[in-house]
Amino acid sequence: MGRVIEIKKNMIPYRFEIVLCSELFSFLVDYNAVSDSFSVDLYKDQELIVSGEQLVYGSPLFADFSDTRLPSVDLIPCDEANNETVVTWSNLSESVFLFVVEKDGAL
Repeated sequence: MGRVIEIKKNMIPYRFEIVLCSELFSFLVDYNAVSDSFSVDLYKDQELIVSGEQLVYGSPLFADFSDTRLPSVDLIPCDEANNETVVTWSNLSESVFLFVVEKDGAL
């Protein structure tokens, strides 16, 4: 399917850097126990681009934004077996992973 961005639940909230299409980005990952949901803040060159983007199963992160600073790949939380329908604490990094997918690639 694509490369996986590992989310380390035991470190949340935490920030990490990742290279996507030769560009360096920073992600701040957070968890809301009340709604059992995860969100990310996206930074490029230490500048906040998107804040509080929720991980929604099967939906590319940042799809609702039009900004040239965004990664030029899709970041999609899903499972390869297509057994899940939501992203939760119990399935993220267990059966659901954040995949890096080319914009024209299919799931």
